[in-house]
Amino acid sequence: MDRRSVLGMGGAAAAGAALPRLPRPRGRRWIPSWVAMPQLTEPNNLPPAAFIRDGVVLPDTTLRQTVHVSIGAGRWRVRFSNAFGGAVLPITAAAVALPAGGRAGVSAIRPGTSRPVTFGGRPAVSVPVGAQVVSDPVDLDVPAQANLTVTVYLAAGQASTAITSHPGSRTTSYLLAGDHHEAADLPGATPVDHWYLLSAAEAWTGADARALAVLGDSLTDGRGSTTNGNDRWPDRLLARLQAGSDTRAVAVLNQAAGGNRVLQDGLGPNALARLDRDVLAQAGVAWLIVFEGINDIGTAAATPEAQRAVAEELIFAYDQIVTRAHALGLRVFGATLTPFGGNEGYDDAGGLREAARQAVNRWIRRGGRFDTVLDFDAAVRDPAHPRRLAPAFDVGDHLHLNPAGYQALAGAVPLRLFRD
Repeated sequence: MDRRSVLGMGGAAAAGAALPRLPRPRGRRWIPSWVAMPQLTEPNNLPPAAFIRDGVVLPDTTLRQTVHVSIGAGRWRVRFSNAFGGAVLPITAAAVALPAGGRAGVSAIRPGTSRPVTFGGRPAVSVPVGAQVVSDPVDLDVPAQANLTVTVYLAAGQASTAITSHPGSRTTSYLLAGDHHEAADLPGATPVDHWYLLSAAEAWTGADARALAVLGDSLTDGRGSTTNGNDRWPDRLLARLQAGSDTRAVAVLNQAAGGNRVLQDGLGPNALARLDRDVLAQAGVAWLIVFEGINDIGTAAATPEAQRAVAEELIFAYDQIVTRAHALGLRVFGATLTPFGGNEGYDDAGGLREAARQAVNRWIRRGGRFDTVLDFDAAVRDPAHPRRLAPAFDVGDHLHLNPAGYQALAGAVPLRLFRD
């Protein structure tokens, strides 16, 4: 498709493109209830030096992590990823449990809830380079919006400093030398605010359960939210969905990473490259929210030519995402890009990046390609200074939001979208 035709699209572009009612699957099935976007771990986000020996990461180490599930279930599977590993990932033992007090980011588990995790009936598994592995089912009652503890022990460690993780966990994990994967607590463990190796927790659900995936960057990953508070905007949207009797079966899958871009690799693969892995290949996904592009505009040169080009390429990329998602029957909702006026890195004196943001937002609002537009820009901008975030929502860098701002984004998503 010619880029000029994409830029010129009006509402008529969507004529005849109305989607039929979403199909209802039959019988129970597995769908993700929690995910984290896998990415290559940067050197400054690797485990502390005490847990790296002769180029081997996490040798003789227990790793305990908590995750915040969206929909509840009585049977679970966990997924480990070696997508970016430079060597085979050897997991010696694993277990799941409920965290002490039900809290996120704690090292203790509730007594009597630990369950061994197996892989094809075996306690250990080796995950090939670039691959992932899904565990056998584990019976454990975990309510909606609850926290789940996943503990692994690596005897040999991973023989490479290229490992898979999700650095922006906003959740505390724990590292301790030795095998303590079934221990009630990990006294003396080293806390780290990252997730390593773990990429999903899957729930055995009824036929009515479906998932919403969110493709995004640090604004969705939750920079500015509360560590261990689970108050990113997808978390707050989940709370709204859970409050409605007809939307409680919607899982929310946060597939975002700080620094991620749509067009070029940044922190993690670009959105066009990871769309298949992070969205289209996820079982049960019926809806997709696209809220990404600020990093593309902000890292492009502040020249008329560069900003015109990045706006055109972003619009073309959105069109591609919609085309690919529609081919699998997903409904795609486009979120307008929020302000960054006053940000030291992205704002420019000539307003060229702001002009590109406005051009992209005009297309999102009027282009007719998205099934619904979510006007996040209007939800958090300062009415008196529309190029800037409202002061009550600004975490302080004039780009990212505080928990009140993330609540405002969640409130801008109509729940009727998920009642079909």
